Amino acid sequence: MGSRILTMKRQAAELGRIRTGYSLPVEGKRPRPVKSKTFVLSSHSRDYVERAAELYGGRVEEWTPQNQNVAQYRVITDASELRAILPAGDPLSQSNEMWSGGGCQRRCDGEIEQLSRKPCLCLAQYGDDWHLRSAREVCKPTSRINVMLPDLPDLGVWRLETKSFYAADAMAGGVDTVLQATGGQGLMPVRMWIEQRTRVAGGQTKNFPVVMVVPSLPKLRHALSGPISTAAALDPSTIDRPQLEAAPAERPDYLADARACRTADEVRQVWHRANRAGDVARDGSDELSKQLMQIAADVEAGVDPRTGVIDDGPDDEGVFPAEIVDEGAVEQEPSAYPEVWAQGVARAAGGER
Repeated sequence: MGSRILTMKRQAAELGRIRTGYSLPVEGKRPRPVKSKTFVLSSHSRDYVERAAELYGGRVEEWTPQNQNVAQYRVITDASELRAILPAGDPLSQSNEMWSGGGCQRRCDGEIEQLSRKPCLCLAQYGDDWHLRSAREVCKPTSRINVMLPDLPDLGVWRLETKSFYAADAMAGGVDTVLQATGGQGLMPVRMWIEQRTRVAGGQTKNFPVVMVVPSLPKLRHALSGPISTAAALDPSTIDRPQLEAAPAERPDYLADARACRTADEVRQVWHRANRAGDVARDGSDELSKQLMQIAADVEAGVDPRTGVIDDGPDDEGVFPAEIVDEGAVEQEPSAYPEVWAQGVARAAGGER
């Protein structure tokens, strides 16, 4: 892997925005904002928006955001729920912000206003309930979360932005729980939907939308048990799908292989093969080792291990059987475990069967 500039954030490319509202033109007046019950997707790329319309419904239209002069494309979809993926790292950014035609005037973390480096200006001016005041007077809690939409083209993120005080709290709680479990080390599939809520305060009823972002996994424990694979993030249904275990390899027939040997040394090689596979005890005390010892002794004695008959003549290929050796010669036979084989062959030669 090549080198990196350590101070760079290494953010994925932003392909478009996910919105929960849109504006309608009003003749002679400012456009009228509308709260949408379904998601609105916008992008500079018509291809992305057209693909979104195919997936989620809606009609593609050219659109110019307020206070901008560059046209984009958007689709007011039929989807009140989206399946997305949280990228690795911390995908959520939140701050209290105040904007005007000249750009961002305040950006506060709730304690320190970042541009002026002064204590929270809204709190100092209006007290703890400052967030209930008009957006023209105080900052708005602004949440931005980056997600990937796996069924749309190209590698990058779509940014969802909400200025809801209640959505900010719920969104941060859910994302932080996931990050605590995964450490931000992997992808996380999520469901996003627009939930309509009602709040009654001061004798007034207020209806407002909240964007919910929750892990989309078969069970809660999957979201809290650490990072998941990329394949599982793309298709969460595979997480609980039973894995087919590979059938165990069939154990070789060592006895048949040994009986086909022409010399005791070839039988020993069969035992070494079984030993490497873990199918016999290293000290030769198991039953298979003892049977292989007996076959080696039979071969040394000129006994055909397949029939138990002594054959002093040549075989079909004109080869005579191995010469019979005495116990001393057997004890001197080199092998990886001479004491085991010498004792076994000695017992076999002495008539212990």
